[in-house]
Amino acid sequence: QVQLVESGGGLVQAGGSLRLSCAASGRTFSSYAMGWFRQAPGKEREFVAAISWSGGSTYYADSVKGRFTISRDNAKNTVYLRMNSLKPEDTAAYYCAATLVNSGSYDPYEYDYWGQGTQVTVSS
Repeated sequence: QVQLVESGGGLVQAGGSLRLSCAASGRTFSSYAMGWFRQAPGKEREFVAAISWSGGSTYYADSVKGRFTISRDNAKNTVYLRMNSLKPEDTAAYYCAATLVNSGSYDPYEYDYWGQGTQVTVSS
């Protein structure tokens, strides 16, 4: 069992930055690849980024590539999402998730555990 708690969301102006954190409980955190997803009102949940269990591999949606960076600290049981050059279209609830798929996945159905989400709002 893995419990995930996101933090770090908030209101920011376009062009600004935020860093989201996802703290995991349980001693098996390093066994899981981690992903970040987001969901805007009236839209489906979409993949943002994923990182392998070791941190050696990362993947990004085209819409955030070059602006967002996913990282993890297995000693702290935490995964991060650094978001730079934020745009109004990045406004959404952001969720972290854990999967046993080694390198992570774009598919939300392959994730076993989810956090409750943290809201990011980017004003123009």
